[in-house]
Amino acid sequence: MVSVNELVVGVDSGGSGLRIALADAASGGVLGSHVSREPVRTGPGGISARHFLAQVLPAVRTLAEPHGERPIVAVAVGAAGMATLGDELRAGLPDAFAEAWGARRLALAADAVTAYTGALGQRPGAVVAGGTGMIALGTDLTSWRRADGWGHLLGDCGSGAWIGRAGLEAAMRAYDGRRGGSAVLLARGEKLFGPAAGLPGALYPRTDRPAVLASFAPEVGRCAVEDPVAADILARAAGHIADAAEAVCPVGPGALVALTGGLFKIGDALLVPLRAALGERIPHARTVDPAGDPAAGAVALAAALASGTLRLPEDPSLLRLFDAAAT
Repeated sequence: MVSVNELVVGVDSGGSGLRIALADAASGGVLGSHVSREPVRTGPGGISARHFLAQVLPAVRTLAEPHGERPIVAVAVGAAGMATLGDELRAGLPDAFAEAWGARRLALAADAVTAYTGALGQRPGAVVAGGTGMIALGTDLTSWRRADGWGHLLGDCGSGAWIGRAGLEAAMRAYDGRRGGSAVLLARGEKLFGPAAGLPGALYPRTDRPAVLASFAPEVGRCAVEDPVAADILARAAGHIADAAEAVCPVGPGALVALTGGLFKIGDALLVPLRAALGERIPHARTVDPAGDPAAGAVALAAALASGTLRLPEDPSLLRLFDAAAT
């Protein structure tokens, strides 16, 4: 049983910074939040636990001050790169949170898990998180399945970077006079990036190439209304996204599918073919709107930890649970 006085903390850490929330353990209602625009640094040991704690501990202290002696009993952290870069966090955070707040329980999760929890809670199904990259995660509540999320060179098929790259390729085909080109996309590309002949020199040296490519995806969406090449790019993207959802969605009735992330703000030009592709590939699943975002997922995960009602499965790289009382 959760005491009416107990609090939980949820943290969403990504490429754009940190979102930190203090919430009531019993209801999951957020009592206060803090946003940091400074992403947590990475180093030779992966995500820096010291830099993470330097941002989180003072923020939570400030959020908790109005709530007197109410104890923080559980914490959930969802972080981009947790699976491959989270060794420092897994080694340092359990003791740090226990020492700072007396928090008994901690969940360290990949950001895809908090995206899943925010979107579907603890129900079986699949969530596709789409933005600059794209990853699909599914569970039948006994194990997790992941598809894609392999970066713009090896995967992220159907993502913002994928769509943007395909749109710029079509623009360059038009510039060359090759088949499959789009004069409409060429005009949009030159408006955004300058003369087409200079695009390789402007793009290739950039360290943020995926984000630059993804910045062209909304233009592909706008052009799709009038340009069949752009419309075909989005139809192919929809097929890739549906392939990933099919790969992770549990078999059987009652499965849900949710789409979350900025990619889907492209709108009907992407969503209409995507819904059709999902209906073909996983007809047993029902597509629903996400209930919340990854920050809400971190809070829900922490509240479930506090109440002992967590049903999502542990996984060495996706979701690790720690109990300070047992260490």
